Amino acid sequence: MRFKTYLQLAATASVLALGSIQPAAAQNVSKKIEKIGLMVQDMSNPFFSAMTKGAEDAAKAIGATVNTQDAQLDLANQNTQIDAFIQQGVNLIVISAVDEAGIEPAILRAKEAGIIVIAVDTPAKGADAVIMTNAVQAGERSCDYLFKQMGGKGEVLLVDGTPIQTIIDRITGCKNVAKNYPDIKIVGQQASKNDRASGLAVTTDMLTANPDVTGIFGMNDPSALGAVLAVEQAGKASGIKVTGVDGSPEAVEELKREGSPFIGTATQNPAEMVRQAVKVAEAMAAGNPPAEKTMLIESVLVDRENVTQYSGW
Repeated sequence: MRFKTYLQLAATASVLALGSIQPAAAQNVSKKIEKIGLMVQDMSNPFFSAMTKGAEDAAKAIGATVNTQDAQLDLANQNTQIDAFIQQGVNLIVISAVDEAGIEPAILRAKEAGIIVIAVDTPAKGADAVIMTNAVQAGERSCDYLFKQMGGKGEVLLVDGTPIQTIIDRITGCKNVAKNYPDIKIVGQQASKNDRASGLAVTTDMLTANPDVTGIFGMNDPSALGAVLAVEQAGKASGIKVTGVDGSPEAVEELKREGSPFIGTATQNPAEMVRQAVKVAEAMAAGNPPAEKTMLIESVLVDRENVTQYSGW
């Protein structure tokens, strides 16, 4: 199947998830989305740049404005940003939360002010809905491919990340699949800061302690590409395979680089998450809240054989 078909199906499923009007307890929400506040975790990650592009496209399509704020992985920043959005009178906040539980009081303040709040990429307590990649599936698909390419045996490292739900789910998915491979042994797991530099650092440490490793799963592409650099610096490029999650432009280029240890990535679609968030919010503003509060977008495995078919972010 081609990737465009997967994304069309995911988008259709998200729209169909909007149900009939539920009892109005409700929020006094605006009848029109005119001002959108987008809150991203870390703009240095290309994932969130793609999310910003999706927000700008969605806002333009409905004649709205968008104000994007970078939390720099700091919960205090996100609290301040929500309060600023309340003062600015935005109609919709789309948030990729740094801390799922910690952000709840600020989200409730926004909802009390009549603002619709949609979480993307990872859950956020108190949000009206969440739109995210099927993160368990992403971890399963990336690791299943990795383990198969390792011949179903060998030692593996997990480059973990910050403890938000979507990352926890990807690691869970990887470990789920590992149960099907009795000769695969996970010998190390350390948390990066979700970026390439820390992915390099933690992988270097783990490789020193586990010199016989032949596979590495990075829970996102930046950390996986950091792991690739660690592998090459250790002179092990021919003996270790690496996979990630995201389907980022950098990962696509790495898949095309001859001799790279990087062999696959399970996709996300950050721009589509935001586009769907705006659609859900428009429906809510018209009196149609979502029937299901969590909407999952399918993850697809991109490898060296099908990378040219992948439309990317």
